[in-house]
Amino acid sequence: MRIRAPLLRQRDEPLSASFLELFFDLAFVLALRQLSGVLLSDMTVAGALNTILLLLPLWWVWVVTTWFSDWYARTNRRVRALLIGSTLGVILMSAAVPCVEEGQAVLFAGAYVAVHVSRSGFAALALRGHPLRRRPLRFFVWFSTSGVLWLVGAFWAAVRIPTWAAAFALDYSGPLLGWRAPGLGRAGPEELQLRGGHLTERYQQIFIIALGELLFSAGLVYSRTDKDLLHSAAFLVVFAATVLIGLSYVTPAGTYLGAAIEKRGLSRFGTLTADLHLVMIAGVLASSAAAEAVIAHPTERGFGAAIAITVAGPALFLTGRLILSATIYRRLSWPRLIGLLAILVAAVTAHWLPLIGVSVTTTGVLLVVAVVENRPTQPHPTGS
Repeated sequence: MRIRAPLLRQRDEPLSASFLELFFDLAFVLALRQLSGVLLSDMTVAGALNTILLLLPLWWVWVVTTWFSDWYARTNRRVRALLIGSTLGVILMSAAVPCVEEGQAVLFAGAYVAVHVSRSGFAALALRGHPLRRRPLRFFVWFSTSGVLWLVGAFWAAVRIPTWAAAFALDYSGPLLGWRAPGLGRAGPEELQLRGGHLTERYQQIFIIALGELLFSAGLVYSRTDKDLLHSAAFLVVFAATVLIGLSYVTPAGTYLGAAIEKRGLSRFGTLTADLHLVMIAGVLASSAAAEAVIAHPTERGFGAAIAITVAGPALFLTGRLILSATIYRRLSWPRLIGLLAILVAAVTAHWLPLIGVSVTTTGVLLVVAVVENRPTQPHPTGS
């Protein structure tokens, strides 16, 4: 029996992300930028749902790639090649995002399926004779099955939305069901164990990427204005909101997230943390689209769609961050909950305010929440 253990990540390898993991993250600058453009081009409920449908598979590529990089050796040349291939896949998906409805759905779905199937197929072949070979085999079965739905939706526009929704639901149910597959059974907790410190760092890095795209969008639209007092004020408000979102993300629960992931496992808690980061990143994405509207048109009033995304960004972020803290500390963060309610109340009266006024209001709420939450009064989370 030939065991190819060098393919697997060794226990003494550092928790910090490798260069290629960070390189992979850079592809999401383009992904988030493209998604922001899609949302800006159609600021309706249908447009928002379309943006979400495109965000979900991109996020799932990031999540599964992060798990892959935690399980396999970063120095292995074949693993490095797969990380580079995953980066290319995300770029191809991102390039197709604005034109999915105009004939590029095949590129989007094809890249998605290729990344998942090729990666799991390679790992299954490379681990011949190793007990952990069942893990990539299960992934291969799941992604090959869902891949059929992704490609059917890509080629058949009439059923694209329900087919892609079903495909993602199938992909997402994998970890919840232990990636159960015929002849392979259900994966045990030991097969899906993740290093919490590594995963926590990776979440922080992709969140920084999202904040970077927000700053890029704000700076780009500001560069196109006259840079007068009003436009400059709008830009500074967006910048302040970005800083506050970042500070609210990293403190204080990040200290305990890694330990909680390792203790509670991937199948439920690990997947939940991925979901909550998706909600928070969706909030940053909405804030990026809102930033362009606020900076370009700070005095606009009664612009319902722009007001909606201006409020939705901080609200989504606070929702994800509130539930993340609750899962770690096993209790609610009252400042975040009250802040979320305050933003929702502000949304009701926002049509009386110019866009810059709405942005100032939500940024003020974020400031209060950040100040209160930054006080070192949180107890150590129970059981994490």
